[in-house]
Amino acid sequence: MPEPLRLGIAGLGTVGTGVVRIVQRHAKLLEARSGRPISISAISARSRDKDRGVRLDSYAWEDDPVALARRSDVDVFVELMGGADGPAKAATEAAIATGKDVVTANKAMLAHHGHALALAAEDAGRVIRFEASVAGGIPVIKALTEGLAGNAITRVMGVMNGTCNFILTKMQHEGLTYDAVFDEAAKLGYLEADPKLDVGGIDAGHKLALLAAIAFGTQVAFDDMELEGIERITIEDIELAADMGYRIKLLGVAQMTGRGLEQRMSPCLVPDNSPLGQLESATNMVVLEGDSVGQIVLRGPGAGEGPTASAVMGDVVDIARGFRLPIFGQPAASLTKAKPSRASIPAPYYLRMKLQDKPGALAKIAAVLGDAGISIDRMRQYGHTDPTAPVLIVTHKTSRSALETAIAGMTKTSVLVGEPVAIRIEAV
Repeated sequence: MPEPLRLGIAGLGTVGTGVVRIVQRHAKLLEARSGRPISISAISARSRDKDRGVRLDSYAWEDDPVALARRSDVDVFVELMGGADGPAKAATEAAIATGKDVVTANKAMLAHHGHALALAAEDAGRVIRFEASVAGGIPVIKALTEGLAGNAITRVMGVMNGTCNFILTKMQHEGLTYDAVFDEAAKLGYLEADPKLDVGGIDAGHKLALLAAIAFGTQVAFDDMELEGIERITIEDIELAADMGYRIKLLGVAQMTGRGLEQRMSPCLVPDNSPLGQLESATNMVVLEGDSVGQIVLRGPGAGEGPTASAVMGDVVDIARGFRLPIFGQPAASLTKAKPSRASIPAPYYLRMKLQDKPGALAKIAAVLGDAGISIDRMRQYGHTDPTAPVLIVTHKTSRSALETAIAGMTKTSVLVGEPVAIRIEAV
């Protein structure tokens, strides 16, 4: 009988408990699919006495996850604690140093230390698998490293934070303010302990950085990403965008251009009849574009016990089968350090502003746009009762630099009231 693959699981929160449940519930199925038994030798978590709804008494307990990572009866260290540094990073390094493979759902750790950890693991002949770190149950990393290996990837794009998508779609359907839906998301437990990780785009940015590294053969470069969250999106923006045939999404886009690697996570408008525009609630969607395959769309649950634990176990089964790939799809030593680039590909923009309600005000704004080389596709002026007139403009394709020049010019016209809102419209 083949030797079992023995797991050491650090972290028994939602995902860790889900992994234990799958191992216990599907022992025969996992063995049939992997060709060997998969068992749990030892576990570690902050609290030993907490009732997690699964039996844990047959597993050895370690208070210190580093000690767990070093145990001789552990073949694969499953890191589900989270955090870019601290115990998660220390235990992962200890596992690699003692000859163990690693499976993790920790996008923050890999976004900040992924290249160094990949070099260490590959030097030791080990693998780090991290399907669960990006888009929950969607097998997007497998798609990039395996199914699309024959393609030059041209663009990676997607909605990768379910909490933000929940907030934006709830605002749209129920006409609620951002603050009202944010409070509801907090009560439902959708938000991270630090909500900025979700609504500030950081969590989704970590995921995009990992996908960009795989897609373009580059070192993970989260610090070079343009990040903007959804905090400034108002119900007015959502309603006006809908009136023009768009929906607002926190959208990640990564593409290699002639100027370098462009990575941005920011609110964008997408056509309301597109797959991304139709994406509801906390669901994730990743769009991959390759030179041979064209565009493929992957949609599914981006978080939760079942979907994320499913992704973890997919990686575990691959290791049990003896299937080993370079961590980022090609040897870590061959990954290049990409030159960062701001969004350089022209795109149309949504502009919302308030103008003083006096003759010639709109003409001055149109003149500023024209002087910057920006033409207007559509423009609407909405009814109002106060002394300021709300105006919505959708431009034809223009560069970011031209838009910034125009916005700077608008502030000098003396007709603009407050700061204009500018949101990129993404072709999907």
